[in-house]
Amino acid sequence: MKSASAVGALSALAQEHRLALFRLLVQAGEKGMAAGAIAEKLGVPNSSLSFHLAQLRNAGLILQERQHRTLIYRANYPAMNGLIEFLTENCCEGAACGSGAACEPPAHERKSA
Repeated sequence: MKSASAVGALSALAQEHRLALFRLLVQAGEKGMAAGAIAEKLGVPNSSLSFHLAQLRNAGLILQERQHRTLIYRANYPAMNGLIEFLTENCCEGAACGSGAACEPPAHERKSA
């Protein structure tokens, strides 16, 4: 992922409703959610929801699919994983951290209490 794409994705997520919306779609999995179900779950008016969905789509974080008369939205997992990889690519001084490891600065960089 390039810096410009990361900035766009982070900018799209830097709003309370959009962050909640993205997290909801991540939790929904591959089946995704219809726009009406999203609006109901988040308590966001349809006009506002459309704006937030567009912002996340423009950032490449979500995908839209028409199923008959319904629009289904899904998290774009490859884009999400690309953003996470971009943010952590130099983690732990270049050492392989593993998925569950917490990255901590070396002992000489930690501040004592």
